[in-house]
Order: sequence, then C-alpha cells, then structure tokens
Amino acid sequence: MDDTDPIAQPGPQGDSGRPLLGLTVLAVEDSTYAAEALRLMCLRSGARIRRADCLKSARKHLQVYQPTVLIADLGLPDGSGLHLIEELAAASPRISVILGLSGDSFGEETAIAAGADGFLAKPIPSLARFQAEILGHLPIALTASDFDLPEVGPIHPDPLAYRDDMAHAADLLSDSEQGKMLDYVAQFLRGVARSAEDTALVEAANGLAQARAQGAPLASATARIAGLVQQRLREARPL
Repeated sequence: MDDTDPIAQPGPQGDSGRPLLGLTVLAVEDSTYAAEALRLMCLRSGARIRRADCLKSARKHLQVYQPTVLIADLGLPDGSGLHLIEELAAASPRISVILGLSGDSFGEETAIAAGADGFLAKPIPSLARFQAEILGHLPIALTASDFDLPEVGPIHPDPLAYRDDMAHAADLLSDSEQGKMLDYVAQFLRGVARSAEDTALVEAANGLAQARAQGAPLASATARIAGLVQQRLREARPL
C-alpha cells in the first residue's frame, strides 16, 4: 500500500473515472482480505491508501501525517476502533472524513455515536457506494451527483488474502482456547467471512461468540470453527 504521502490534500481533484483523486485514506483494518478490498476501491477511485492493522499502528501513522479520510474497523486486536474514532473526532485539526467499518448490525449506530461522519458495512456493496460515502462527507459538500459514478458491483480481492486471514485465525486458535482471545477470534472471523460472503463461517463465528456470551461449554463451537478454518486453508478459493 502507498506509504509516500506526507500531507493530505484538502479535497478531490478527480473526474467521474477517479472521483477521489487527491485524497489520502488511512484504513485501520486487521483483516488482509478486507484491507485488500479497500485498497482496490481506493486504487480504482484515484485515492492513495495506507493501512494500519491495529490501534497502535494507526496512532504511529497519525503522528507522521494526517490523511483526508480515516476508515476504522470497529473490532481490532488491541481494542475497539470506536476509541480511535472518538479521539480523532475531537481532535483539532480534524480529519475531513471519519468512517466506521464493521460487519456487525450495531456498527453504524455505535460508530456515529462515537463521532464518525458515516459508516461502511461489510461487505461494501459496490465501488459507487464506497465513493459516495466519502464524497458525501467532505467539507466542500461534494455528493455522488457531482460525479457520474459508475455502477460497478462488489470488489473481489485475491482469494490468497482470505487464506492469509485464515492462517492468522488458525495461529490464534492454536495459541489460546479460552478467554478474551476467543472473543477476538469470533469477531475477526465474523468480519472476514462477511466480507467474503462465507455464510458457513459467519454462522460458526456467531456460534462461538454466543457460547462465550452465555458461558456455555466452548469445545464444540471452537472445534467447529477450527475445522472450517482448516478447510478454507486447504481450498484454492474462499467459497
């Protein structure tokens, strides 16, 4: 991902083909697959992008430069993206556009309450939706109607990025069988699987999260999710 832009531009300089040209995006996303989807959308839109995979990394980036757009996943390995949204929404100077990102149904409400300007749900349904969400919250009040945004469907990243996420989840599952790590694994896999529209893995992640919440035995739910992760690692494509 691009790591060369020291100063964010004030607004887009693009056209209908690349309406986000001139903008710099910081994507705070722990999933390789979801981050790759964001990278492809930024590339097709003309925006530059950097990625941070946790809160600590994001804060290091922000000590060096201020992006035009921040997209923060709400579930990160070292805390909630809501904390970062709250901090940056109150900062001065403020990042022009702050968006929450999540596959959870409650994500939009909590992101807006934390100070986000808008929200992107996983999976992001289309390139036009991604572009419109950013354009609609810029201080210069551009909207999608100012550009002839193409009706391009969902972006599909390289399946190898999905397998990278499965390998990461397998490592986490082998290191810990209980406690907060399983909460993170369930959240991580739910978001990744929704991005890839992997229904079976979404259901397994929900089952693990529910078992944890209810204090139920975890062996069956953990075994199910571990088995699906291993199956995905053996497959050439995520679904």
